[in-house]
Amino acid sequence: MAKDKEQKEKKVAKQEKASGEGGGKKQGGTREKGVPPRLFLQYKKDVIPYMMKRFNYKNVMQVPRLEKISVNMGVGSATQDPKILDTAVKELELITGQKVAVTKSKKAISNFKLREGLPIGCRVTLRRATMYEFLDRLINIALPRVRDFRGVSDRSFDGHGNYTLGVKEQIIFPEIDVDKVSRISGMDITFVTTAKTDEEAYELLKALGLPFVRRQEVLRTATAA
Repeated sequence: MAKDKEQKEKKVAKQEKASGEGGGKKQGGTREKGVPPRLFLQYKKDVIPYMMKRFNYKNVMQVPRLEKISVNMGVGSATQDPKILDTAVKELELITGQKVAVTKSKKAISNFKLREGLPIGCRVTLRRATMYEFLDRLINIALPRVRDFRGVSDRSFDGHGNYTLGVKEQIIFPEIDVDKVSRISGMDITFVTTAKTDEEAYELLKALGLPFVRRQEVLRTATAA
């Protein structure tokens, strides 16, 4: 009985010591609560009243919101050189700040020397605070660094309120060191919203700050050419 009591006391002391040392550390699967993302505060303060007035919503819950952002990078040449995929995974993790999942081919295509189950790309899904922080960096830092940037196209909606943006070069993100880049690769960024129509999704993304190209400018450049 005395031994059992001593073991229990030692166990409790270890737990107290561990909680005292690691009190400020994050536990697995949880995130520390900090300052809310700037874009999320803008959504609550400015975007929701604007959308309610624009589409005459009666309830705040009717206002569409950004649900998730999916970033997909295809690396077809990884079938010949697997190191290219490893580099792409590291770069995408640097850009998004989140663990990346490797995608594999679903079927074999002999013309492309592709076998079933070969790793040919990587993807990541961002939600909540990470999603808003990534969108903030994309709008304010990455997109202005695109060469001859005049705005993103407003014709890439899928008919269900989702929007896909194609990025040709990963070096527009400040997390990527241009001197260490051995291969230029692009990616697809998909914004998934709860909007029921493309018009609602367009107004939502535009209010969040996504710089869509103006149709008047497109017409002017077409006539000038």
